Amino acid sequence: MRLVTYNVQFGLGKDGRYDLARIASEVSDADIIALQEVDRHWRRSGCVDSPAVLGAALPEHHWVYGANLDMDASHRDAAGRLVNRRRQFGTMILSRWPIVSSRNHLLPKYATLTQHSIQQGALEAVIAFERAGPVRIYSVHLSHLGPALRLPQVEELLDIHARAESEGGAWCGGHPDPDAGWTEGGMPPMPADAILLGDFNFVWHGAEYDRIVGPLSERYGRLNRRTGFVDAWVAAGHREDEGVTADNGKRIDFCFVSATLAHRVRASRIDANATGSDHQPLWVDIDL
Repeated sequence: MRLVTYNVQFGLGKDGRYDLARIASEVSDADIIALQEVDRHWRRSGCVDSPAVLGAALPEHHWVYGANLDMDASHRDAAGRLVNRRRQFGTMILSRWPIVSSRNHLLPKYATLTQHSIQQGALEAVIAFERAGPVRIYSVHLSHLGPALRLPQVEELLDIHARAESEGGAWCGGHPDPDAGWTEGGMPPMPADAILLGDFNFVWHGAEYDRIVGPLSERYGRLNRRTGFVDAWVAAGHREDEGVTADNGKRIDFCFVSATLAHRVRASRIDANATGSDHQPLWVDIDL
């Protein structure tokens, strides 16, 4: 099973061109694709519906989109008719397996006075795999403004994870009238295991990283929690201080897997040759 996470910078490549087809070609071999900075109807990128364009370019993948920014972009056509349209910015998950259910979780936001602060989120997709069974997949984008903003977002993300199984699936239980249609398709699962993919905007020696994977002991190494997450890059045999995923020369894109899934990680790599964004795709091979 191949997973990839890629901050696509709304299709703007290293050469200054907007090219969603290039983005799709760079991740087409993946079974599960988590994308960040996917926009809809922005003038800068040609006012296109990027999720629809990417979905069409990857026709064998099911997909969901989570809008974190959602603003009016309506206009009137040549005949004066109102065209309802939203200007959106968010995350996307594509999967060769059906996406059983999906939720988009908005993360805490800080209202700055002058700096550009945007709404961030974590898009959730429940996918039932052949071997591992159902797993929650998240496409995550955290703030670029600093750890004071990211730490509350990390806390909310961990809380979402902790309460997910007890909240149950998109619907659960039964219905007093089985013929009413509310239970169509069977009760969807809400599994305990999860995989967090995305642009976290922090580095391996930051407090946010410690909070997700456990603290670092000078004598004993990383103290991963049995019920927490493991950095798949490290589980694949790399050092924490290795790798670059962004033009700032740092590894800020991650795949964190539930500790119970860490033994299933087989390999991880960063595609240094990709040119579709200011980030590089992070790939993980895992048995699911």
